[in-house]
Amino acid sequence: MNNVTPLNEEYELDENVVISQTDLEGVITYVNRAFCKASGYTADELIGQEHNIIRHPQMPDSIFEKLWSAISSGRAWNGLIKNLRKSGEFYWVDIEILPIKENNDTVTGYISASKPASRKDIQENEEMYNKMLEAQN
Repeated sequence: MNNVTPLNEEYELDENVVISQTDLEGVITYVNRAFCKASGYTADELIGQEHNIIRHPQMPDSIFEKLWSAISSGRAWNGLIKNLRKSGEFYWVDIEILPIKENNDTVTGYISASKPASRKDIQENEEMYNKMLEAQN
């Protein structure tokens, strides 16, 4: 029996802050319980995996190019991201990603904090992302 939900079914996030931490290559080093609940994965399934394990295929490449450009340059990035749960459902987050800096401002990894995205923001970004995807393909 297949327990995977179609990609067009939305999962409603609760109000908890979803937190994850990665190394410089985007490999997950920490997740909180809310991240596990939102993604549908256990911490053991997530730790050591690339963060894009939850990347939804309907996210434009250019969003992640801008994201990586900002954080790898030591700057914060925030925006809306459509993520994919283990079950196949999707969920939207309003996310902020910050470089983790040690001693002499050397970036050693990244930390993200997410909250549920508002319906208004989802509608605005989904339209823009769809146009970006069309241009990408």
